[in-house]
Amino acid sequence: MSRFLSVASLGVAAGLLLPATPLFSPTVPPVPSDAYAPVEDLVLPVEDVIGEVESLDGAQSETKQGTRVTVALTSDVLFALDKWALTGAARKRLQGVADQVEAEGAGGVVKVQGHTDDQGSDAYNLRLSQRRAQAVEQALRGLLAGADVTLQAQGYGESRPKLPNVVEGKPVEGNRARNRRVEIVFDARQ
Repeated sequence: MSRFLSVASLGVAAGLLLPATPLFSPTVPPVPSDAYAPVEDLVLPVEDVIGEVESLDGAQSETKQGTRVTVALTSDVLFALDKWALTGAARKRLQGVADQVEAEGAGGVVKVQGHTDDQGSDAYNLRLSQRRAQAVEQALRGLLAGADVTLQAQGYGESRPKLPNVVEGKPVEGNRARNRRVEIVFDARQ
């Protein structure tokens, strides 16, 4: 067994590419600086990172990708179960979203997209998501009166889940709750 711990063995343990020379060996000459791989050779490409900011109560989240802003409001805060009439709490949330669209938005199209979980038939979920998107669109239309935006409502039913509704054959109620949402999508000023 060697009395010396080599830099290479440390590098392998840490997943690094380092020259195979012992540490503190008086008989081994110093390693020339060009023996190390250049840093740019170790850099790997990174896919777009999309960060999500979520409210403390989990009822609202926001993602940004380039200039595209998506504000997601859970249906549980917007609507009663299986309903599409907005609650009083929904109006407060939508006022905040309208203020954000006015402050940050570049004008143009604001998309209102309704989504459901996987409970119920596809046809039912599609109708429910469309009605909910239209209810939010109508409320935003009043809140954004005078703003240079065009509102478009679209329901997607259960076809675009944010998270898997079922994991390992078991329903995940927390994921289902996050999938029941309405997203407001707009482009921000640059």
